[in-house]
Amino acid sequence: MTAGVTKTTAGTDWGKADFEAIYNCPDPRRYFSTLQPLDYQIPHHGQAVFRAVTEILQRHRSDRPPLNVVDLCCSYGVNAALLNHRLSLSDLYGRYTRYRPDVPTTRQLIEADRTFFATRRRDEAVRVTGLDAAENAVDYAKAVGLLDHGFAENLEIDEPSPALRRALAGTDLITVTGGVGYITARTFGRLFDCMSSPPWVAAFVLREVSYRPVSALLARAGLVTEKLTTRTFRQRRFADGDERRAAFEALAGRGLSVAGKEADGYYHADLYLSRPAAEVAAVPLAELLPD
Repeated sequence: MTAGVTKTTAGTDWGKADFEAIYNCPDPRRYFSTLQPLDYQIPHHGQAVFRAVTEILQRHRSDRPPLNVVDLCCSYGVNAALLNHRLSLSDLYGRYTRYRPDVPTTRQLIEADRTFFATRRRDEAVRVTGLDAAENAVDYAKAVGLLDHGFAENLEIDEPSPALRRALAGTDLITVTGGVGYITARTFGRLFDCMSSPPWVAAFVLREVSYRPVSALLARAGLVTEKLTTRTFRQRRFADGDERRAAFEALAGRGLSVAGKEADGYYHADLYLSRPAAEVAAVPLAELLPD
C-alpha cells in the first residue's frame, strides 16, 4: 500500500492508508521494507495467541493427525511462518529488508527460503491452508513451503472453488490478523458452508471495525465468541495525520475512546475467540492465553 488514503476497499470506510502495491509482489521484500518503519507488529501478537490456541486444540484432538488451520488474508504466509517455525517477526524483518529489491532474483530467494524455513520447522507444526485474493503472495508462500495449500480466491465476490471446498473440509481453526473489514461475514459464511463441523475462530479485529456481523454468523453455527477485555494489541503506527484523523473519527462514531490506545499513535486491535460453549466454560479466554 502507498501512503495515500483510500475509502474504496470493500468493507471499509474509515480512511485507512492504501498499501495495495505491496500485497501482490512476486516476493515479500517490498512488503516488509514498507511496513517495518510503521512498526507493523500484529503478526507478532498473533504468533503467541495462535500457538496457545493450537496447543489446547491439539490436546483435545490427541487421537487425530496434525491440526488443519485456515489463515484468512494470508498474504506471503507470515502467520504460517511464525506459527510453524522457530522464528520471530523481527527475524523476518531482518531477512527481507537486508536484500536489494532485485538481488537476489525472486527465483533465487525462493530457493533460499525453502531451506531457511525447512531448517527452522517446529516439531509441533500444523497444516496451514492460506486464502488471499493476492495470487503472487499466495504463490510465494506455497513455493517456499509455508502453506500446505494456498488459494487466491475472493469469497466476498465468488463461491469457493471445488479445490478450496475440499481443502476446507477438515478445518480445526480459522485465524485472521486484521483482515476483518476487508472481508466480511459473507466470506465466513461461504467458508462455513464447506465445513461439516464449525472450527474455532481466532480473529484480531481493528477497533474501527464492528465484529458483530461475523460473531452473529458464528453464533448461528453454534459458536460462542469471547472478546479479550484485559488488553488490546497494537497493529502498526498511523502512516500520517490523515490516517490518524480518520481513525479517530471512526472510533468516535463507534463511541470508543482513544485514551490509552490509539492516542499512542498506533492502530489497536481487539482479539476475539469463537468456540463451542462447553470449551468456553472449561477454559475461559483469559485463562487460555499467556500473559
